[in-house]
Amino acid sequence: MHCFVYASQRKPDTYLWLGRRDDFECIPESLALMLGDLHYVLEVELTGERKLPHEDATQVLKHLEAQGWHLQLPPNETLATANHPVYNSAPLDPHRDR
Repeated sequence: MHCFVYASQRKPDTYLWLGRRDDFECIPESLALMLGDLHYVLEVELTGERKLPHEDATQVLKHLEAQGWHLQLPPNETLATANHPVYNSAPLDPHRDR
């Protein structure tokens, strides 16, 4: 499958994979707001056998076929933490409120 990858300008190391170039209509509005502006970075022919550094190619393909997009988050981050206010604010002070 031919894929197109875009980098989020708002969330570092976060990428949106699309099955069709510039087909942003297929992504949910809340996701578009979270990602902010997207910068085109890569066009790739993806197969289930292809090795990707941070993603399972088979899972990416499943998402692209089912919904037209796949979200690649930084290692050890989930969508819940990416949107969590505490995650996006200053580090917590363990001595605060003592």
